[in-house]
Amino acid sequence: MEQAQRARAFAELHRAGEPLLLPNAWDVASAVAIAGAGAKAIATTSAGVAWSLGVPDGAGPGGAGLGAERAAAVIARIVAVLDVPVSADIEAGYEDVAATVTAVLQAGAAGINIEDRRDGSGLYEPAEQAGRLAAARAAARGIPFWINARTDVFLGGTRRIDDALERSAAYAAAGADSLFVPGLVDPAAIAELAQGPLPVAVMAWPGAPPVAELAAAGAVRISLGSAIAQAAYAVAVRATTELLTSGTYDSVAGGIAYDTMNDAVTTAP
Repeated sequence: MEQAQRARAFAELHRAGEPLLLPNAWDVASAVAIAGAGAKAIATTSAGVAWSLGVPDGAGPGGAGLGAERAAAVIARIVAVLDVPVSADIEAGYEDVAATVTAVLQAGAAGINIEDRRDGSGLYEPAEQAGRLAAARAAARGIPFWINARTDVFLGGTRRIDDALERSAAYAAAGADSLFVPGLVDPAAIAELAQGPLPVAVMAWPGAPPVAELAAAGAVRISLGSAIAQAAYAVAVRATTELLTSGTYDSVAGGIAYDTMNDAVTTAP
């Protein structure tokens, strides 16, 4: 499937009442395993990708974080072995939003997730972030990729619905396709946001309302962020602790069989 087809297929998966359930991968093996479990599309998690490369998540321009080049390289490797659409988490766009978008699109991404958190100093103003989103859209060069415009109003901002709606309007006018509101899982608030100009995407975690409730509230996309990567690393810690303390190995029980995982990577399209 060519990139434009993947991008259109990815866009069509965002449906009210039947949201896209979008697990987040961080390398080829995790992406292959997630696709093998039945995911219709995959997103990367900047945190998981960064950790797998030994750098911190969330470093700003000029920092020691992931960066556009490394983010695009991981996307290219994942896209090369999957036949489902892949969306790239590009944090806030790194040094140059347009250049970063160009890089991940050249790597084969069908969409991007771009946030409005300014490194170390709160959120970009709505108009400034709208300009950055417009630059991202312009960099597409005709590819109908999905822009998931993340706002951190409910993580590091005012936590006000009216502020999120203001950003939704500004981001929609700039060419965004959905408003991603991590930190918000209240169905009533999601329903209110869903009446705004952009479809609403949310991030779930243990204890959050189930998919059916988030879908009924109007969410068109539900992702897990870095949670799967965190869970995988937690298994590594538990297994190591068990080995070093009790001398047993029960924490690694239930893993994917070696041959199954090896064959999945070897035979991926």
